[in-house]
Amino acid sequence: MKKKMFILYLGLGLIFLLLIGIRLVLPRFVFIPSTDIRATPMEIDLPFDDITMTASDNVRLQAWYIPAVNARATLLFFHGNSGNISHRLDSLRIFNELGLSVFIPSYRGYAQSQGRPSIKGVNLDALAAWKWLTEDKQIPAENIIVLGQSLGGAVAMELMRSVTPGAIILESTFSSLADMTPFPAPVAPMLLGGDFWNTVKTARDLNVPTLCIHSQEDDVIPYSQGRRIFEAAGSNGNFNEKTFLEIQGGHNSGFLESLNIYTDGLNSFITKYFGGTGP
Repeated sequence: MKKKMFILYLGLGLIFLLLIGIRLVLPRFVFIPSTDIRATPMEIDLPFDDITMTASDNVRLQAWYIPAVNARATLLFFHGNSGNISHRLDSLRIFNELGLSVFIPSYRGYAQSQGRPSIKGVNLDALAAWKWLTEDKQIPAENIIVLGQSLGGAVAMELMRSVTPGAIILESTFSSLADMTPFPAPVAPMLLGGDFWNTVKTARDLNVPTLCIHSQEDDVIPYSQGRRIFEAAGSNGNFNEKTFLEIQGGHNSGFLESLNIYTDGLNSFITKYFGGTGP
């Protein structure tokens, strides 16, 4: 009997240690930050403002604001999990050429932002960026397009739980953090400590124009996950103002490999809901 109890307690202890270990190392797998500013928008002839803002937990954050002449709308741009804002100049150029002013915040622990990245912390960073645009810059919510690439799409969707922009664009985004792990779907949220960044679930309540972009050749986030988000979008309210744009190429390079398809798709979406003309 004592031997059986010992084995039971040992098993429970190992499970407990496994759970703690997974939760301790999770941020290292989710976030791959860089603090080195490789270049600024001036390198591609885009004047910009280097902004410092503060999240609600008093973490100071860096961000760039790149204005466009006669802007059609303002893009709140959340980037992916690696590098930092200085690695997104190709995207910044494209968005500027489409007639969009762009605000790109640096998550905590990235670039010159303070702190260490965490799921909770990055969600606070997104809210701080939204407040800077709508309160400090006084841009009306309906004139803001929220765009998230890869992990940034999950950050954008978390923000959608508390704000209502004019539109949202999800590029190469995963369906949930649990779906990106090797663990079985029923137990993954328990092992992770929660059902974090479940974009499919959040997408069901979307009620703003939505554009989902994904490549079948995506080598990081399966195309099927992007389709799941699209199919779920607005389903709780039968909202049908949504578009799917299929591109080609890899996870990090597809938007450049499919440049014409990508820019034409973005331009059509922006023109439909915000007017103006693109490049």
